[in-house]
Amino acid sequence: MLIVLAAAGSSQTSLLAQPGTVAFLVVFGMAVLLYFVFRSMSKHLRKVNQMARDEEEAAARAEEQDATSDAH
Repeated sequence: MLIVLAAAGSSQTSLLAQPGTVAFLVVFGMAVLLYFVFRSMSKHLRKVNQMARDEEEAAARAEEQDATSDAH
C-alpha cells in the first residue's frame, strides 16, 4: 500500500517541483553567468596588459631620449 501511495504522489508533481530539475536549472544558470563574467574579465585583463606594455615602451623611449640628450 505504501508503494501505491508513493507512485500516486509522484505523478502529481510538476516538472519544476522536482529537486533535481531545479538544481540543474540553478547550476546551468550559474554556468551561463560565469561564462559572461570570465569573458568580460579576460577582456579587461588584456586591456590592462596592453596598457602596461605601452607604459613600459614609453618609459624605455623616454630613458633612451634622456641618454642621447645627455651624450650630446
